Amino acid sequence: MSSTELLARRAVALDGADAGARACLAMVLMRRGDHEGALAEAERALSLAPNLPAAGGTLGAALMFSGRPKEGLAALERSIRLDPRDPGQPLRLMRMAVGFYYSREYAAAVEAAKRAIRSYPDFPATYRWLAAALGQLGRIDEAKEALEKAITMRPGWLDMYVRGRVPWMRPEDHVHMLEGLRKAGWQG
Repeated sequence: MSSTELLARRAVALDGADAGARACLAMVLMRRGDHEGALAEAERALSLAPNLPAAGGTLGAALMFSGRPKEGLAALERSIRLDPRDPGQPLRLMRMAVGFYYSREYAAAVEAAKRAIRSYPDFPATYRWLAAALGQLGRIDEAKEALEKAITMRPGWLDMYVRGRVPWMRPEDHVHMLEGLRKAGWQG
């Protein structure tokens, strides 16, 4: 158990009615691949504070990464509308592109990624998903440009998020992402 998870669990133990603590625990569980636990904690957080963007965003991510991207997109959209200035917004906007990508709605993934990039051009992960979606659409020149941008911005991220599958991503979703990136020109 990570120190982050220990702290989140302690916060929940101290005050089980703290929606923020439950949303934090949900995110920690989702990031280690415990989708069921993340869903349960995010739903508890939302039952305590229905308008908490962090809880809605985590619910959306947990749904999406557990194989339910359409439901995840709906939760993400709601959390984005709740607080457009929330510090978690770059991640949520990027995850909209991921949700459309997982749903195989590549044109919508491209549009979502471009929307995220217009608002947060320095958030490198979005370029990776833009490249994969453009690759799937056969828009190779644009895909290569987006991939190059992702690599240039944070070269180490490709090792962490692409070469090795992160715990929250299902194997079949990882393969799907790699397929789009290879079509975009990634040689890994």
